[in-house]
Amino acid sequence: MRDRLHGYTRRTLGAGGSVNDAVALPKGESCAGWVAVHAIDFYNDVSTIWAVMANDPFLGSFGPGEGFPSGVEYRWSDEGSNVAVSVPAPVYIEKVLKWVEDQINDDSQFPDDDDEAEALRVFQTPQFAALCGQIFRRLFRVYGIIYSSFFGTLEALGMAPHLNTCFKHFMFFCTEFSLLPEREIEPLEVLIRPIRRQYQQGKMGQR
Repeated sequence: MRDRLHGYTRRTLGAGGSVNDAVALPKGESCAGWVAVHAIDFYNDVSTIWAVMANDPFLGSFGPGEGFPSGVEYRWSDEGSNVAVSVPAPVYIEKVLKWVEDQINDDSQFPDDDDEAEALRVFQTPQFAALCGQIFRRLFRVYGIIYSSFFGTLEALGMAPHLNTCFKHFMFFCTEFSLLPEREIEPLEVLIRPIRRQYQQGKMGQR
C-alpha cells in the first residue's frame, strides 16, 4: 500500500504536476491510509533537514524556553508524565523527532502494510486519527522553530530552497485535510498566509 500511495505523489510531482494535485486523495484510496503514509514521509523530510544542523555548536546556545517562535513556548511532557517542562528549542525538536520515530516504528500503531486490510483497520480508528493529529501538530512546531531560529543557518548551507519546498508540501497537505488547529498556525501566520493563498489559487485552477 505504501509503495502504491507513494507512487501517486512521485508521478504527480515528477511529471510537473501541481502540489495541489500531489496532496489530493487519489480516487478509490483510503483517506486514513493516505494520511498515515504522509505522516511518515513528512517525518522523514523534517528529520533530513534537522540532521544537517545536528552538530552545529549554535544549538547549545539556547536556554530553556528559548528559540521558539515569537510569543510562544512549546513545552515537553514525557510519556506517562502530566508535567510539561521548559526545554531549549533544539531539545524540543530532538524529543519530537524521537517521539514520532517511536510511534511510526510501533507495529501496533503503524502496522506493516503487507496485510493491507489490517493496516487500514488500524488507520481508520479514532485512536489513530488522534495520534496523526498529534504527529502533524508537533511536526508543524518543529518547522516553526526552524524558521524562527535556524533559517539563516540553513540558508547559508544552501538548504533554504529544500526547506521551503518541504514546508509548502506539508502545509498544502495539512490544509487539504484540515490537520492543524488555527491556534497552532497563529504564531506563523505571516509565513502561512502566502502558502494558503497559493493553495486556494491551486484549488481554483483544479475546477
